[in-house]
Amino acid sequence: MDFAACQEQLQQNGELIRQIVADVGEEQAKIKPSPDDWSVLEVVNHLYDEEREDFRQRFDYLLHRPGEEWPPIDPAGWVTSRSYNERELASSLQNFLDERQKSLAWLASLENPDLEQFDTHPVAGKFHAGDMLAAWVAHDLLHLRQLIELKYFLVGELVRPYSPRYAGEW
Repeated sequence: MDFAACQEQLQQNGELIRQIVADVGEEQAKIKPSPDDWSVLEVVNHLYDEEREDFRQRFDYLLHRPGEEWPPIDPAGWVTSRSYNERELASSLQNFLDERQKSLAWLASLENPDLEQFDTHPVAGKFHAGDMLAAWVAHDLLHLRQLIELKYFLVGELVRPYSPRYAGEW
């Protein structure tokens, strides 16, 4: 695994998230395509909490505290229990970006991390630090895709009664 390339990807992903969300208005940010979907605001706050309470923390546990029990998380439940959709987009985005910078600084401070360090995950089984870093990078991409889908939906709302269908099928 190319540790430096993963750090660069995390930096780029943070910037892409900022760019995608930057022009979304406060009211638009709360719109959900359906009751089961997340809004832009919910995605951004999920990324913020995952940055500080999941990926960075668990990567640290794998590298420096193997065998110690990980603190519990509830990413899906936090969406409602932490009232993500009642927050402000600008401050939520800044919170995520600040946490990403903390993560990048922390990753840069690691000298030759042993990505082979592992623990036994109750679902995934043998789980290496390298697996966690790979998941961290991929998690961003999953939510970048989600944010793009939300932006496409918001454009459809913006141009009503007209349709963007001539652009092609989504």
